[in-house]
Amino acid sequence: MSLYLWSFGVSIASALFPLINMEVILGGMAATVGDGHAFALAVAAGAGQTVGKIVWYELTRRSFDTEWVQKRLSGPKVSQSYLRWQQRIDGRPWFGGSIMLVSSFAGIPPLLVMAAVAGALKMRMYVFLPTIFVGRTLRFWLVLAGVESLLG
Repeated sequence: MSLYLWSFGVSIASALFPLINMEVILGGMAATVGDGHAFALAVAAGAGQTVGKIVWYELTRRSFDTEWVQKRLSGPKVSQSYLRWQQRIDGRPWFGGSIMLVSSFAGIPPLLVMAAVAGALKMRMYVFLPTIFVGRTLRFWLVLAGVESLLG
């Protein structure tokens, strides 16, 4: 149980501070822990990454309510562009969700950036949360399963 809690906690830290590479940590864990833990560790790490990305989402979302940002958005060109992107994300949840899923699984575009963009555009949480969780969990499971299969 403590192994899963440790994985959860470290993955929150890695979501907040990108210099902590969760894939490398999970690869090391897979090499030392043994068989049978890959999926459960991936779920714990995926959940932790999701929690960490919520922090980036909320920080960005709340920053858009500040007077300084509102002043920057007040120009007609910037305002129109922002509203257009917000309508794309809000009006077509599959569009935004698929971008977030690809980002969370493949890391392109970087998930930290996409979590901030999602917060700025006020993406719905019912789209944001599951796509991050599923994408990260699948990514981590592939890392863990790959290391386990390489080590036999």
